[in-house]
Amino acid sequence: MQNVFPGEVFANTDDFDTGIRQLLPRYDEMLEVITRCLPSRSRRILELGCGTGELSIKILKLCPDAEVIALDYSPRMLQFAQDKITTAGYEQRWTGIELDFGDWANNPEKFDIGSEFDACVSSLAIHHLQDEMKLKLFEQIAASLTPEGCFWNADPLLPESPILAEVYKMAREEWAVQQGINFTEIGAKRGTSSTQGYSSQDRLASLDVHLQMLTTAGFQTVGVPWKYYGLTVFGGWLQKF
Repeated sequence: MQNVFPGEVFANTDDFDTGIRQLLPRYDEMLEVITRCLPSRSRRILELGCGTGELSIKILKLCPDAEVIALDYSPRMLQFAQDKITTAGYEQRWTGIELDFGDWANNPEKFDIGSEFDACVSSLAIHHLQDEMKLKLFEQIAASLTPEGCFWNADPLLPESPILAEVYKMAREEWAVQQGINFTEIGAKRGTSSTQGYSSQDRLASLDVHLQMLTTAGFQTVGVPWKYYGLTVFGGWLQKF
């Protein structure tokens, strides 16, 4: 197996957009929920772990005045995303930066990516950080937003009990059967990931722990606009509503 960064999943980038939709139920729906939670008037949006640019494109379509600053530590993902963004005609409103957002959280003074963001988003990336680093990241996100800013994240969760873990597993397997998906075939396309910077293999936390971290980081209104078994979109606003 080819070695890949945590979060890249597949050995070949050409497999990612199709493969992730075969691995995760309702992938597009999950990303669309994030875009719906963003104010359409947003002008500056920070994306952490942009991957192949799928979420960026959804945001740029929905928010006509928005500029997306996208961070990712994978050069091949950034190039893949850049090509896709250019093909879609959004290259003037998208900037990809090769950067480990864990490093940014731990050492923000090293980087000049700006602040006063209207929103921050992430999908399928933050769960690769240990919990201590998740909290640091949430605190740095809060410090980088405008007073009215919001943050939304899509990620897998740590099940609250072994019973729920089995429920989540069964639901995913039933979904795969309904879709005619063979996990063994998809698994053959996966790479082997090892620690890269601050990220490693899955470091899942429960939904309750995530929400407590957000509150500790300074988000006064937190919410869960979407959840499908072990996948969720959670986040909130710095302001209290």
